[in-house]
Amino acid sequence: MTKKLKIFVGYDSREDIAWQVCRYSLLRHTNSDIEIYPLKQKTLREVGLYTRGADSASTEFSLTRFLTPYLGAHDGYSIFVDCDFLFTTDVMTVLDNVDPEKAVYVVQHDYTPANAVKMDAQAQTSYPRKNWSSFILFNNAHPQVKALTPEVVNTQSPAYLHRFSWIDDDNLIGELPRSWNFLVGEYEKPAEVPSAIHYTNGGPWFSNWQNVDYGDLWTAERDMYEQSIRAEKTA
Repeated sequence: MTKKLKIFVGYDSREDIAWQVCRYSLLRHTNSDIEIYPLKQKTLREVGLYTRGADSASTEFSLTRFLTPYLGAHDGYSIFVDCDFLFTTDVMTVLDNVDPEKAVYVVQHDYTPANAVKMDAQAQTSYPRKNWSSFILFNNAHPQVKALTPEVVNTQSPAYLHRFSWIDDDNLIGELPRSWNFLVGEYEKPAEVPSAIHYTNGGPWFSNWQNVDYGDLWTAERDMYEQSIRAEKTA
């Protein structure tokens, strides 16, 4: 199976800078020809792929993430990742030990949220398999992933989608090391910098989340991104 990789980053209009820095960190740490796209609900509605009514989800990509393999439109691998991630290593290495018999790979968190609220004063909720869906490596060739059609995404309940009920055998859900979805504020800071840092409760782009673990790394990445934009404009 080819190791072609397409990445769809959840886009929220309130967090444009988070998407930009996530994308920049992905590109800066790889020499591979990866494809990265913002997953914008407005665009998906305009083209008729997302038809659900308005909901009270904390982000605009709460359910559109499950369109990732359909949008990937190839039999390799696709990744969905929340925009509030920072990558510190080559994302292609996540494919090093994948089993083609698995439908998806995720970090299988098992925790109770430490905070009652998260970014921008949004209420924190707790449910089975919470945050499993914030970083999903989809095996697009797998029959149960191919069955995750726009019709399923548009008609099934949020719980059905986020709890991976569309996969009928838990053995088909592969487990990634915690380093690929390290939850800032939920886990103790490890000795080594994680491969993918997830500012799940809020990151430095929010005024009230300036002093989080690894906030300095995100700020440095943002500064590099903004410097690259200025350089492009003066070139």
